[in-house]
Amino acid sequence: MSRVCSVCNKGKLSGNLVSHSNRKTPRQYSANLQKVKVKNADGTVSSEYVCARCLKSGKVERA
Repeated sequence: MSRVCSVCNKGKLSGNLVSHSNRKTPRQYSANLQKVKVKNADGTVSSEYVCARCLKSGKVERA
């Protein structure tokens, strides 16, 4: 199970950590993923990773 949103496929992004002297080191930005129990279309309940934006907008129905 990878750490991506099961609704919108949001995952990790890569970027740079920039110091005061403007040196750049690679880093990764993680999505704000929450492990929630989701009610599926057929009525079953499964545990999935969902990002905070999808939870807030009501794209998933919590069990």
